Amino acid sequence: MADYGRAVRNFSGVGVVLVLLLAVTFLPPDNSLEEVQAAGSLSACVPTSYPPLVTGDADRPGIDIEILKAVAAHLKVGLSLNTNDAIGKDFNPLNWGLNRGQCQVIAGGVVDSDQTRSFLETGPSYAKTGWALISPQPLADLKGRNIGVLTLISGLDRIGLATYLRSAGAHVQVVRRQEDLVAGIADHSFDAGITEALLATRLAADNHWTAAWMPPQLARYNLAFGLWKGDLTLKRAIDDAFADLTADGTIAAILARYAGAPLN
Repeated sequence: MADYGRAVRNFSGVGVVLVLLLAVTFLPPDNSLEEVQAAGSLSACVPTSYPPLVTGDADRPGIDIEILKAVAAHLKVGLSLNTNDAIGKDFNPLNWGLNRGQCQVIAGGVVDSDQTRSFLETGPSYAKTGWALISPQPLADLKGRNIGVLTLISGLDRIGLATYLRSAGAHVQVVRRQEDLVAGIADHSFDAGITEALLATRLAADNHWTAAWMPPQLARYNLAFGLWKGDLTLKRAIDDAFADLTADGTIAAILARYAGAPLN
């Protein structure tokens, strides 16, 4: 009797596996790479402006745009851009109002986080972002210092930064443009400035200043491109493109053009 029961259970288990295998055959095929190749173009949703990732300048379009162009060329297709101002305003892609009909890749402020991966696939990381400090000379501490803060270009944790600066005893002035931040440091209105890390390294390199990460309690994130769940053939092709573009120095050269030397 026990053998009969065991046989029934084994048969039931086999039946479940067969049903699952049969169900898989009815899933729609993944034609994501084939669709890109057939259209002759890779479509990407990007913000209108999100320096230095997206600048809106045709001559220097930004890190993400140049990487996307290189990836598209690797796939032997063109690149079409669909601008969306919601991208990068915060780190929750669900708030960006995107759909498959708009694009195949999302760029310009996508971070590789658990929250992002619950909604999107993510491609390889190519840079790290977070808050960084720039100043003519390294500062031992921020107590009593006048600090210019540029926050509009990124969806980084502003509340965490404000809390940290209050506890550090800094005097904070928020600025709206990178030109204002640079001018304030140059004329000594600010002892230092704080902004997104990639922009900070570029400003520091241009002005012969120092740049450093803010303390690790302020979160840092890996930047990546987003893709739709299930677009595995396209994701693999983009992963392969990144591997080749990393190996031949293309991505490093793009980052150096916009961001200067990476922060340690």
